[in-house]
Formats: sequence, C-alpha cells, structure tokens
Amino acid sequence: MSETEPEKKSWFARLRSRETPAVETPEPAPVEAVTESAAEQDAEVEKKSGWLSRLRDGLSKSTKRVTESITGLFTKKKLDQETLNELEDALIQADLGISVAARLVEKLGKERFGKEVTDEEVRAAFADDIAEILQPVAVPLVIDPARKPHVILVIGVNGSGKTTTIAKLANLHKGEGRKVMLAAGDTFRAAAVEQLKVWGDRAGVPVVSKDTGADAAGLAYEALERAKAEKCDVLLIDTAGRLHNKTNLMEELAKIVRVIRKLDPEAPHSCLLVLDATTGQNAHAQVETFRTMSPVDALVLTKLDGSAKGGVLVALAEKFKLPVVAIGIGEGIDDLRPFEARAFARGLMGLPA
Repeated sequence: MSETEPEKKSWFARLRSRETPAVETPEPAPVEAVTESAAEQDAEVEKKSGWLSRLRDGLSKSTKRVTESITGLFTKKKLDQETLNELEDALIQADLGISVAARLVEKLGKERFGKEVTDEEVRAAFADDIAEILQPVAVPLVIDPARKPHVILVIGVNGSGKTTTIAKLANLHKGEGRKVMLAAGDTFRAAAVEQLKVWGDRAGVPVVSKDTGADAAGLAYEALERAKAEKCDVLLIDTAGRLHNKTNLMEELAKIVRVIRKLDPEAPHSCLLVLDATTGQNAHAQVETFRTMSPVDALVLTKLDGSAKGGVLVALAEKFKLPVVAIGIGEGIDDLRPFEARAFARGLMGLPA
C-alpha cells in the first residue's frame, strides 16, 4: 500500500484538530462539589505519584546500566577529554545511540570542560538534555469524540506486547468514560485471539473474533460495522506481526485498511506501532520496516521494566521524531500510561522526578 507523505502526516494532524468550545461563565459550585473536587485532585496526585514511583522502579535496570558507568568516572575531578570520551561510550552502551550520546557529551563539554564536576551534576545535565529531546514526542493519543468510533490500528512484531497493549489501552480509555471495542485481528495465531479475549474480559470490553485462519480484513470490517451500530467511541484492531513473511503481512495490512475504508474513508484514524524495549537497537529496524507497510502515527514502548535498554526510547525519539503516546512498565492492566518526557529522563538518570 502506498501513502503519500502528506497523507501520512494528515493522520496525526487530524487527531489533534479540535473546535474551540465557547467560553461560558461558570456558576458558583456548591461547597459539596468543591470538597469532592479537592478530594478528586488529591486522589489524582496520589495516583500520579504512585505511577512515577513505579516508573523509577521499572527503569531500574536501565538506570543502573547508565548511572554505574557515569558514577565510576567521577570522584570530584575536572572534566577532561578522556572522561568525555568514556562518557560517550557509556551512553552508547546504554542504547541511547551514537547521535544522542555525541549530542549530550558535546553540550556537557562546552559548558563544563576543565571544571570540577560530580557524577550527580553530570546526570542532572544529561537528564535535562534528554528531556529536551523527548519533549516534542511526548504527545498523548487524542481521541476524536466526533468519530463513532475512533479507529486505532495496532501493529508490531509478535512478542512485542502488542495484544496486551491493546487491552491496556482499552482499559485506559474505558477508565476515561469511553465505550470501547476490540477486534482480534491477529487471526493467524489462536493464542493471540484467546489472549485478547481474556484481557478483554479483564477490562470489561467486548472482543470481536473469529476462528483461527479467518480473513483478518473481513473481521476488521465486521468489528467496525458493529462498533458503529453500538456507537462505540474507540475501536482497537489487533493485527498479525510475522515479519519473517513481510510480503504477506504488507498485503494483509493493506487489505485491512482498504476494507475498513469502505465504511469510513478516513479510517484508521490512528496507527500505533508497539515496540519491545528489550530489543534495544533492533527497534530502529522495526520502525523502518513497518513504516514501509503502514503510515505509523505513533509509538508505544513496552517491557521497560524487564530491560536494561530503556535508553533506546531516546534514540528513537531523536531519529524518527514520532510521538510516543504510552509506555509500559509491568504486566498489570494498569501498567500502561501516557509518556512524560521529564519523568522518564530523570528516572533514566536515577534522579527524583
């Protein structure tokens, strides 16, 4: 399937377009409502604090890999060229990539060369620079309420956490008050269909499925037809991920898009590529491959808690500039959250958010 560059860009542009609501003067809220609002805010703060704590814990393997190397280079010494070279090597080994490592070290050298620095000062400087790289891609997935449903096509290799990510996204959107439906479009693997059904039950959302070997495009069509009839807000479509047969996969993805566009010419409205953080630099090749098959709008990084290669997220952001809409740091249904640049950058460098 061939998509022009403007068409690819328009996918995500459409997600972010909104009408500005008219401004109305609110009536004074009753005391009970104010009290309830304050309680809700406190609960939200506590929830976010808990997530940040889990994020730090989840990044611990990646953090250890980066910070131990940096700490080992500093005992209150002046920053010289040899140390800068060793810092660059440490960042590359932590999967931040050659380009990012060079950028961070060059800036540190310009600002602190010949001066005495501590490892904590270096980590803080790197965290600020990493946050600067990540901030432009920390873009939430915006669901268009005008669409019934907003169709999200989810792609990625088998084993990337794609199917569980779909269920977690469904749980996230349901928690925000949306009506969600899932389509078990990876009809090639019986395990994928059953897995999505189990996760669908946990999230309390319906799953449209067929027998193993059924036509994935036909299933996607039926799911969209049903989602429209039931006025769902979001339809998440799972897909196969067998890259060893790239031609067949490309044809299948193209067919899914072609078929669902008979019901909605603009569908899918989002295309998310799920990447397993444990694959490290191989994630770059996956992005390149899938972009030849489908207009990827955004990325989701999974299994950050099981990897020492979390730094690859920074390398991906710097190279592809694709929005990172969510990250996963656990197996639980609540262990997927919108991506926050500063929290991730400081967590990676072992610093409090």
